[in-house]
Amino acid sequence: MATKKQGLSGKQKAAVLLISLGPDVAASVYKHLTEEEMEKLTLEISSVKKVEHGEKEDIMEEFHNIALAQNYISQGGIGYAKQVLEKAIGSEEASNIINRLTSSLQVKPFDFARKAEPGQILNFIQNEHPQTIALILSYLDSQQAGQILSELPQEVQADIARRIAVMDSTSPEVINEVESILERNLSATVTQDYTQTGGIETVVEVLNGVDRATEKTILDALEIQDPELAEEIKKRMFVFEDIVTLDNRSIQRVIRDCENEDLLLSLKVSSDEVKEVVFTNLSQRMAETFKEEMELMGPVRLRDVEEAQSRIVAIIRRLEDAGEIIIARGGGDDIIV
Repeated sequence: MATKKQGLSGKQKAAVLLISLGPDVAASVYKHLTEEEMEKLTLEISSVKKVEHGEKEDIMEEFHNIALAQNYISQGGIGYAKQVLEKAIGSEEASNIINRLTSSLQVKPFDFARKAEPGQILNFIQNEHPQTIALILSYLDSQQAGQILSELPQEVQADIARRIAVMDSTSPEVINEVESILERNLSATVTQDYTQTGGIETVVEVLNGVDRATEKTILDALEIQDPELAEEIKKRMFVFEDIVTLDNRSIQRVIRDCENEDLLLSLKVSSDEVKEVVFTNLSQRMAETFKEEMELMGPVRLRDVEEAQSRIVAIIRRLEDAGEIIIARGGGDDIIV
């Protein structure tokens, strides 16, 4: 039956695996797939008429070995994973699994660096070119990258943040070169496709990990260098739903400056958690009035809701800049005593 297994495509094997695992597990897997992936896999599952017992066992074993290999890679790198697998299933099969993982799952560059202390990485990169630093930070965990960015000289922080934000794609050759300089003891495998990294979302995640003083320094400098970019980053750093992270006093302060119409529109499509937090900080009479008006309110345009939420977020950022409220961040300066 192993011969038959080798003739199946990846989608066919995935279909057989999900059928074998049962509907509950399959439903859990579906939650992590894109709409296109779900459509293709569902079509494949629907075309499977019968699964032979031997075929099922082979595919389950293959999946188990791939899962083990991925776990070994995360523990000790590709070399360690291959060494352990060779002892368990033989050299040829181990090589096949490792090659499949590194090409299809794309072992992410700088994996070793994500396990290192930020201070150690800082010692390696602090004297590198800002573009090199930006590339490395874009691949690190956002909290790691934020801590490192906070420790770099202020005169280069904004430049590095800008470079992360406008970064598009980087060739495998450049990534390999930078990676080998940072850690010569680990040879990470990079696919031959260009790797997408950086971008505004990445720099927002990084800035969310820095302390308030560093964030302000970087954004102030970016406003001079690239006002449009600075404004776009600000918009994404705090969204309306994040109001649940504010303390009650801050929420009450924000509500005082909000237009009732904006608050009603914003709450119309908000989560129950957001509604509960806001209603808790309104007077009982006002909360009841809001609930009644929301029930009577007909369909609203998404654009109107987004604009209302943007106005409230602008109020939140203005009050924070004025020191009237506190937005919790990764830095120690936000500890309230």
